[in-house]
Amino acid sequence: MENELDTLEYKVAQVVALCHALRAENQQLQQKLTNAEAEKAALASRMDAARIRLEQIAEQLPDSSNPA
Repeated sequence: MENELDTLEYKVAQVVALCHALRAENQQLQQKLTNAEAEKAALASRMDAARIRLEQIAEQLPDSSNPA
């Protein structure tokens, strides 16, 4: 009986340790996701600004179908 309790205690300790490790990993992954989402938003904003600048430049180009 004592041996069975020791085995059970050992297994419970392993589960608790695994739970702590998974929580730490989950927190790290959540932080990475938050950082990636922020970077994605910043890049989307930069791409939008570049698109607007290119459209403005394109509007200033002479019309190639109507040579002057």
